[in-house]
This record gives sequence, structure tokens and C-alpha cells, in this order.
Amino acid sequence: MLTLDRPPVNVLSRPVLEELLERLDAVEGDPEVRVVVLSSAAPKAFAAGADIKEMAPLGVAEAKVHGHRGQSVTRRIERLPLPVIAAVHGVCLGGGCEIALACDFILASDDATFGQPEINLGVMPGWGGTRRLPRRIGAARARRWILTGAPVSAADAQAQGLLDRVIPRGELLPSAFALAEELGRKPPVALAAAKFALLHAIDPSIDEGLSYELDLWSRLFGTEDQKEGMRAFLEKRQLPERPRTDWDRVSAGFPWERSESGPGTAGVERKRNKPGMPGAD
Repeated sequence: MLTLDRPPVNVLSRPVLEELLERLDAVEGDPEVRVVVLSSAAPKAFAAGADIKEMAPLGVAEAKVHGHRGQSVTRRIERLPLPVIAAVHGVCLGGGCEIALACDFILASDDATFGQPEINLGVMPGWGGTRRLPRRIGAARARRWILTGAPVSAADAQAQGLLDRVIPRGELLPSAFALAEELGRKPPVALAAAKFALLHAIDPSIDEGLSYELDLWSRLFGTEDQKEGMRAFLEKRQLPERPRTDWDRVSAGFPWERSESGPGTAGVERKRNKPGMPGAD
């Protein structure tokens, strides 16, 4: 069993991510390990997400390095030739949710809460959430999670197809160990081959998708939305509504950037809405 243990809520700082990568390498190299159970020692959380204090001052280039670090953890879990079971209790948000998404099974206690709240900080999921969440729960539900940032109960997450089981808190680890024992009795090479075949069937172009996600995520660290969003979080105040001003300038480098030859822009005249209509000029 690998246990996240960074009190009080397992914030996923750079040292935590680096140590987790080291532990994952170690378990793959240990011939006695057949299955990995990933759990938490924090009473109130599986993992509350990335370290916002650490990320707030990052620029675009630094954010890309840090985002790659987070993606390396989730991709390492996903490509580990052993089944990985996430045993989730308490809050499982942001990067913590993305780590759980990379596991083969997610078991959750009935008090668990999931979510991708990055939008409220002026960013988006950047450790694989935009890729793995839709393939688990479908595009429509993933849009609601990611675009609203709202928390989701364990019961609702199970109903949406995210979780393997929801279990009373006291039965969580015994249930995870029981599943691990069942999987551990299977032929290990066949188990690894089946895991990789399923991953390829579900998402054969995941590396390309993760690269696209990382590019967008890191570019957000050059925006005022990110700077103000993370300042508001650290200062424990509500993020004020931000206008869509100077849009052409802030869109530079993003896929919706407008250009004379860009798709959907050339030869298109925008019709003005009547005063009082939604989106009126």
C-alpha cells in the first residue's frame, strides 16, 4: 500500500509528487508486489489538490514544467503494469481527483467528495483531468464538473460512473485489500497486458491529448484570471466576476485566437443583438 501522508489534507506539492514518483518506480521494481492500493493517512482528505501557494507565482514556462510533473505522476500510475486501486475518503479535489482518475479502480467511502474546482482559480485541470474525466463519466457530465468546479458527492460520482463502489468509511480499506487480493491471484503478465490493451482501446491518443492539455494549462499562467484567482484563494476571499475585456490580446496563443485566415473568422459578419438581449453589444 502507498499512503499519502502530508498533513493536514495531503496538498500535492512538488516534493510530494516527486516522492510519489519514486515510490511508484520502487513498487514496479519489487517482484513481490502484485497490486497497489493508494490511500491517505489524513483523516479529512484523500488529497485536497495542488499546492496553490507554490503555483501562484509561476509564469508560463515554469507552469509547464510543474504541469508536466503532475502529468508524469498520473501517467506513471496509468502505465504501471500492475492494477492500482484508489481508496478515497474525505475530499478528493483538483490534482487529487486527477490522481484517482489515473487509477484502475476507485473505491470511495460514503463521506468522500470529488471535484475539479480549478476554474475557480482561473485555470483548468492540467494533470490529465480533461482527458480522463470525460472517458469515465461522459462528455456532458465532465463539462459540468470542469466548467462549474462544483463538488460532487460519492453517491453522485458513483451514479455518474466514476466509482467502482461506495463503502462505509470503516470498510474502505478492508474492501480495497479484498479487491487487491482477488486481482493478485490473476496471472501477472496477462493482467498487465489486459490493462494496457484496455488503455489503448479507451484512449489510444492520450499522450497527444495530455500535451494539448498541458499547453493550454500552462498558458493560463500568463493571464490575469490565474493571478487574481489564486490570490483570491490564498487570501480566502471570493473571486470577483471578471469582464471579458481586451479579448484579442489575452487570446493570443490560445486555440480561439482570431486571425484573418483563421477557421470560422474569414468572411463572417457578426450580427449585433438587440439591446436587452443576452450578450447584447
